[in-house]
Amino acid sequence: MDVTGVVLAGGRATRMGGRDKGLIPLNGQPLFEHIVSKLIPQVGDIAIAANRNIEKYQSVGFTVLRDTLADFPGPLAGMLSAMQQLKGEWFLFCPCDTPNIPGDLAYKLWMQKGDSSAVWVNDGERDHPTIALVHRRLIKELEQYLDTGERRVMVFLRQAGGKAIVFENQTGRFANINTPEDLAQWEKE
Repeated sequence: MDVTGVVLAGGRATRMGGRDKGLIPLNGQPLFEHIVSKLIPQVGDIAIAANRNIEKYQSVGFTVLRDTLADFPGPLAGMLSAMQQLKGEWFLFCPCDTPNIPGDLAYKLWMQKGDSSAVWVNDGERDHPTIALVHRRLIKELEQYLDTGERRVMVFLRQAGGKAIVFENQTGRFANINTPEDLAQWEKE
């Protein structure tokens, strides 16, 4: 599989009080490093999409990309920036706040993508469109979509002909940490 893993860590994290969510420690390790460690055995290369604290993200030795669009326009901006700035055909995007992704994430998305240029995770109960495998052929379409002012990931992926890949009975694998209360619960577990 020629897949580049991209950790999406460029948001404002308003529900976390504006703290850089990727750098918030979970059991002594920054959240983004949990994702990196899960992606390393699954992909050929890794990059981090971040808009703040660039030097801290760079300290782990991976390419760090800033959004090419201003004002934190959301995960699609990080996706676009990665596809514009990195080589490779396929990109596996994963937000920095989902530290329990499965070890077969890339493989399962790859094997079930068929002819789709984009596939995303469904945990059997809900969609997780920011955990997605996307082909670079969607760059132009994504640029045009963002130019209209739209920011909804699921809408774009569906318009692009994407489809959900179901990971049955794995809701815990895709749970994310959005609030200090979520973080406290994860620390307990």
